[in-house]
Amino acid sequence: MQKLLAGIHDFHRRVRPGYVERFAHLALGQAPDCLFVACADSRVVPNLFASTDPGDLFVLRNVGNIVPACCADPSHSQDGSSSADSVGAGVEFALQALDVRDVVVCGHSACGAMRALATGQWPADARHLGAWLAQARPSLARLEREPRLDAPDPVDRLSQAHVLQQLDHLRSYPEVARREAEGRLALHAWWFDLARAEVLAWDATSGRFLPLVRET
Repeated sequence: MQKLLAGIHDFHRRVRPGYVERFAHLALGQAPDCLFVACADSRVVPNLFASTDPGDLFVLRNVGNIVPACCADPSHSQDGSSSADSVGAGVEFALQALDVRDVVVCGHSACGAMRALATGQWPADARHLGAWLAQARPSLARLEREPRLDAPDPVDRLSQAHVLQQLDHLRSYPEVARREAEGRLALHAWWFDLARAEVLAWDATSGRFLPLVRET
C-alpha cells in the first residue's frame, strides 16, 4: 500500500501537470479507439506496452482474459451464475455506447488462470474461481484444433489457443457479429510474452502468433 500511495504522490507532483488539460477534455466524454480485453495479472499492463494515453483504450480485465459466450438469457451465464454479465455489459457498452472499431483479446505467458485450467487445480474453497474458469473449458478443445501453435510451454500454448477461442465467443454476441460482417469492427488476437516483453499477434496465414513488431 505504501508503494501505491507513493505513486499517487509522484503522479500529483510530476505527471499530473502535463495531463491536466487532457483530463479536462476527457471529463466531457470518452471516445476510445479500442476495446481491450486483458488478464487481471499484475504483470500485464496494456497502457504501458501499447504506449497509450488516457482515453485511448476501453479495458476489460478479469482472471484469464475470459469472454463468456453470449447467452440467450442475459441475466445468467451458461453455468447458471451471473459471472458473465460484467463482460457482456462491457462488450455491449463498448460497441453500442462508444462505437469502438477494434477489439483486442490479449493473453500472456505464464498465466496462472491457464495453468489452473490445464491442471484442474485451484483452491478447493475458491468456488467463484472454479465457476469462472469453467467458462474457459472450450479452450482446452480449441488447443487440439490448433496444432501449429508452437510456444515451448504447454500452458502457454493453451493460453494462445484460449485467446483464439475468446474471439469465437465474442462473435456469439449479435452486435459483434453484425458489425464485423458489415466491416465496422475488427477482432484481433494478441499474446504478451512476459519474459521478452514482446507483443505477438495471431497470423491466420501461418496459423501462429508472430511478433507484432518485426526487427529490421
